[in-house]
Amino acid sequence: MTVRTAKRTDAPMGVIATLRETPLQVRYLLGGVLVNQTGAFVQTFLVLYLTARELSVGQAGFALTAYSAGAVLGTVLGGELTQRYGPRATIVGAMCTSAAILALIPALSGPGRFGPLLAAIALAGLATQSYRPAAAVLLSDLIPDEHRVMGFSMMRIAMNGGAALSPLIAAGLILVDWDLLFYLDAATALGYALLALTLLPKVAAPQEEAVDKSVAGLGAYAVLFRDGRYLAFLASVLLGSVIYVQYTVALPLKLTEEGHPAALYSGLLTASSVILILCELKITSYLKGWKPYLAGAGGTALMGLGVAGYGLPFGSGVTITACTVLFVFGVMTSGPTMFAHPATHPAAVRTRYIAAHQATFGLGLALGPTLGVLAWTTLGNGIWGLCGMLGLVAALCARVGMRGNLAS
Repeated sequence: MTVRTAKRTDAPMGVIATLRETPLQVRYLLGGVLVNQTGAFVQTFLVLYLTARELSVGQAGFALTAYSAGAVLGTVLGGELTQRYGPRATIVGAMCTSAAILALIPALSGPGRFGPLLAAIALAGLATQSYRPAAAVLLSDLIPDEHRVMGFSMMRIAMNGGAALSPLIAAGLILVDWDLLFYLDAATALGYALLALTLLPKVAAPQEEAVDKSVAGLGAYAVLFRDGRYLAFLASVLLGSVIYVQYTVALPLKLTEEGHPAALYSGLLTASSVILILCELKITSYLKGWKPYLAGAGGTALMGLGVAGYGLPFGSGVTITACTVLFVFGVMTSGPTMFAHPATHPAAVRTRYIAAHQATFGLGLALGPTLGVLAWTTLGNGIWGLCGMLGLVAALCARVGMRGNLAS
């Protein structure tokens, strides 16, 4: 079932008009993403939880690494499951498996059970993230082509909205019992599974040989690795995600060393979330008429420029705030278009292209903290100039990688 019948118009539609034309099943999908993300406590609070359960900081850090590794592999697995069984079945299976594992973690967090706990945490990352390719494939199938970028922007809003609510809910749960974090996380995963099973359509992923004879026999990943433009796009995603995560890794280190109050960083986080949630859809509506490579490259360069500004010698609170606003506008400019880009590829390889993109993005987020701390301890404030240069390289890769495809 593919819904792509809306007529194209020369004038870009506004946010409200686009939302009105969004199919009801897409709204269900985005609602499920919001519910699931609202209860996504594990990655954010895992270190605090494990240290509260008297595990060492080293063990907690190792567990977080295991979760991140599982998450990266989970996106690849999710792509394969989506191709074989379809997106709805993948979402239901992933969420049910995630719920079962998350509910077990509190029982494994006691002394002498670190091995089983580590395995459970890695599997939780694997199961929790394996729904993402399926959700992206389903979104691309259900929403009209001309609204694809707006659709992915709405998915990002749902994820960011859930991520903004999650810490507030967690703060209340922790006051009662730390274990409630995992039980509620499991409950929201089950809620998403139930929503998917009852409200989302059964959309079968196409078989390679039935769609495009030019890729039959090569395999979708063989096609991907022969696609130089897409590899350039993935390089941009990897560099961009490493740069992006420095906002939550190297920036607080800088603010602490320079004696800025903790309230400044909290304010930056809050303001960034508010700007993203309130402004991204409107900005995306203005950018729909742009060539995808211009939005991807321009936004990536703007993001790198904002991060580079953190290295200015007159790093007052006002300057840091202005650079953060620039950084966030760069993310809003490039993000929706780049997340939608893999879905513009032929149906025979689309699922694996989406999975490769999300795995690369997750890999950058997993590597970013280690690389950021290393760069900070080695270069100090010089890390921001390095991020600026990498941002330009990432922008160039986006320009090269996003030209010449179906959406160009």
